[in-house]
Amino acid sequence: MDHNVPRAITVGLRLRGVDVIISLEDGTSELDDSELLDRAGELGRVLFTHDDDLLAEATKKQRSGIPFAGVVYAHPLRVSIGICIDD
Repeated sequence: MDHNVPRAITVGLRLRGVDVIISLEDGTSELDDSELLDRAGELGRVLFTHDDDLLAEATKKQRSGIPFAGVVYAHPLRVSIGICIDD
């Protein structure tokens, strides 16, 4: 989880048995977007975010052929916490 994702989403997913790591727990909350994507890839995990800038960074990597594990993006004003958990 990117540092900008509400705690309620992490808690809800964990209650459903989803293995989630937040960037704060991993000590990576201060990394820039490119480094955070790289770290998620090192862990073999997709990165969940509400950050448009991180989505843009993922697009740059994809267009440049730089591999990464993946990004799940949800707009914070258009996708509710409950839908993020359910989906």
